[in-house]
Amino acid sequence: MASIKEIAQNVGVSISTVSRVLNNPEYKCSDPEVREKIWNMAMKLNYVPNEAARKLKAGARRDEEKTYYINVLMTRMDSATADPFFSELLRVVESEIHKNGCILSKVWYRSIFSDDKRCKYENVDLVIKKMLDETDTRTDGLIVIGRCSHFALRKLSQNYKSIVYVNRDAASGEVDEVICNGAQIAKTAVEYLISLGHESIGYVGNCGREARYMGYLETLAEHGLDIDTDFVINTRLSEADGFEAMRHFMEMEKTPTGIYCANDITAIGMLKYLAKARNRYYMPSIISSDGIDEAQFTRPMLTTVEISKSDMGRFALYLLLDRLRGGHSGIARIELQCRLIRRESCTPAEESRWCEYYI
Repeated sequence: MASIKEIAQNVGVSISTVSRVLNNPEYKCSDPEVREKIWNMAMKLNYVPNEAARKLKAGARRDEEKTYYINVLMTRMDSATADPFFSELLRVVESEIHKNGCILSKVWYRSIFSDDKRCKYENVDLVIKKMLDETDTRTDGLIVIGRCSHFALRKLSQNYKSIVYVNRDAASGEVDEVICNGAQIAKTAVEYLISLGHESIGYVGNCGREARYMGYLETLAEHGLDIDTDFVINTRLSEADGFEAMRHFMEMEKTPTGIYCANDITAIGMLKYLAKARNRYYMPSIISSDGIDEAQFTRPMLTTVEISKSDMGRFALYLLLDRLRGGHSGIARIELQCRLIRRESCTPAEESRWCEYYI
């Protein structure tokens, strides 16, 4: 069985760095790729935490003493750095798996699972089969992080007896879930803008059946505010798309005074465009949601509705282990509350005190 020393030697870092990465999701590596390399090497070498290693060597008999092999499926991206919220959530899950004496055997990045159309027209069964072939039968449970098509989730549940789904919104109710209500997140954000006197409020993010979009619409309706479709930008959620969304607003004759952006990284793209444009005559209040680390380092600092990634990751593994140990058989759902983080990017509607935007 691999040791921390072996991981350190293979990656070319110190033993203390490996230990910090494996145990502390908040630890910041000087090179962002180092964390990824350490966890990849740990999985490649079948690294087993000390306590789990002792159990395996002793041939534990009781179910609660068994060492479980856990897989993680990231559905919103095809790489480790595409969305900071999910990357930060993954770091928590990785550390929780380690702390609980389990073995992280595989992490997949498969955006197909979040795309309803691709799931219908591409062979999801084949994708799942290839994933399972990679585990070499070392799999007890699966944690799905990010939006997952109901069709794909049913397919996954046919191959995994124990699954926990972790996301902002609920899925199909067919597997255990840890969520933070997307509609409530939007309501918290939009009501804060309204409390500052904003009546002309835009939205940037996914539309359609997206819970945050529905929460935005419902909150405006509850307060008797008009919904201007010109102020709604249906877009993917990335820094680049946020940059383009703000470009679109800047080119409009009539603009919203406040904007709710569905996630932080997209809002950061909007702030970067404002920094580049330096238009002192249009300075909207911007609020988003997630609470990623980068949000507190923008200038102005980004106001956001925080979702507790540490709680989501901890409860995800708790539910998975409880099911694996026979603690519950019915479908369980844990819904976490969000928290408004007031910062500088939102001001009263009648004020225009920002003199410049820069990151």
